[in-house]
Amino acid sequence: MRGLPDSFGALRERPFRLLWLGQGTSAVGDAMTGVALVFAVLGTNGSATDLGIVLGSFTISHAVFILAGGVWSDRLPRRLVMLGADIVRAAVQATLAVLLITGNAELWHFVAIAFVTGAAESFFAPASTGLIPQTISAERLQQANGLIALTRSGTWIFGPALSGVLVATVGAGWVFAIDAVSFVVSAIFLSLLRVPLTPVPERQSFLADLAHGWREVRARQWVWASLIAFGIGNMAWGAMSVLGPVVAERELNGPTTWGLLSAAGGVGGIVGGVLVLRWRPRRPLLTSHLVIVIFGVQLFAFSVPVPVPALMALSFLAFLAVVLANTLWETVLQARVPRASLSRVSSYDYAVSFIFMPIGYAIWGPLADAIGIRATLLLAGGIVIASKLVVVLAPEIRRMGPVTPADVDAAVASPTSL
Repeated sequence: MRGLPDSFGALRERPFRLLWLGQGTSAVGDAMTGVALVFAVLGTNGSATDLGIVLGSFTISHAVFILAGGVWSDRLPRRLVMLGADIVRAAVQATLAVLLITGNAELWHFVAIAFVTGAAESFFAPASTGLIPQTISAERLQQANGLIALTRSGTWIFGPALSGVLVATVGAGWVFAIDAVSFVVSAIFLSLLRVPLTPVPERQSFLADLAHGWREVRARQWVWASLIAFGIGNMAWGAMSVLGPVVAERELNGPTTWGLLSAAGGVGGIVGGVLVLRWRPRRPLLTSHLVIVIFGVQLFAFSVPVPVPALMALSFLAFLAVVLANTLWETVLQARVPRASLSRVSSYDYAVSFIFMPIGYAIWGPLADAIGIRATLLLAGGIVIASKLVVVLAPEIRRMGPVTPADVDAAVASPTSL
């Protein structure tokens, strides 16, 4: 690993390298299952409504268990929480693979497995956020987050395409079999990982631990203000998911254009991941909010719509921005929240997304029917931009400087700040 360029220097550290290998492997499987799930449900005499039920089962489970996942990820060694989540997901994906390959899959199987998968993901995600800074030296924390983001972006370019080929040739069941194996591989890497234990505060009741996490959020203006802005932005961005394909179908040559925009976004995500490996803005939190303004511009552009090459450029910039913004946000969160409560705070971050995103999916279609697609996209774009311009007025966000090793050391040394 000595020959690695400085941008990939985080991989020289064995604990992070093991974590990255495991998460990268499981990311490949995750990127493949979306396409396979659609055709698996429809291929078992399912309908669009049935597919919605399956996806809803995952989302509801994720929303219900995410705060519990944060509590237990702070109570237990995070590596063990992630290991358990990987084992559960490997088991249920293998079960679904067998059911599909043998022709015995029914709708209730999909619903139940989606629910269990969502619950497992609810424990894995906050544990992962908390574990990353335990595997890497303080000066390479942003780089570590950037490498994980870069890997995920890369898998989302070729994963769906590979899944489509496998579904067409050997069937969706084998895609889920690959996903199950990817979780096994991730679990193996996690089993080899050794990290210093995080100081754990005295055990309280579950509700007391949950309330403590909420107090940690409330105690930091930059956290709760950011969560509000994220929630509003996610809700507004739902207009693109709902109305973007409609505009593409009616005015932009349909699926071909939508595919080009998705590809441009995928490339932008990779470039964003590469950029964040080296670029360290002086105001990382402020930057993470301001770059998302491009999403509002993209919504405005779709309302016209502008020519396809311009939309592709905006898609490229938008996904570059989201990778950059998420990486900077996660790095600041990991460096400035006490390590002992980091998973609980991150679980509130995840919970906000799960609350506001479904709201966005639900409201923009009916609103477009009432006031028109163009007006709805303009409104959504304005909300995205306004939410970011308002939140950066918060003094803590506007003034917060770069992450330093001293910040990370302070987070480790403080078992609780309240």
